[in-house]
Amino acid sequence: MASSVPIFYDNVVISINIFILLFSLVVQAVALIHCLIQKGPGFQALGTLPKGAWAAIIGVCLLLTAVTRGYLLISMIGIAASLVYLLDVRPGLKDISDGKGFW
Repeated sequence: MASSVPIFYDNVVISINIFILLFSLVVQAVALIHCLIQKGPGFQALGTLPKGAWAAIIGVCLLLTAVTRGYLLISMIGIAASLVYLLDVRPGLKDISDGKGFW
């Protein structure tokens, strides 16, 4: 019986999973490095989680993503946590450190 699935289906799935794994690792590593080089009082002034909490959340997600080799659910949770940090917390920290305030 002939299969209706193209022969290259597995190769496409493997390629997509590798891309998601690499993207997830890069985004999480950038977020973790940025979090670690920031000063702790900036997080308190921003009114968000402390620096240690953000570093722990992103670090655990990065570790789990690396250990599970990009299991899709773990990768997406890690990407979401990292993007929340990069798109919400990082601009606030930048505004505080520049001395321009939030406006």
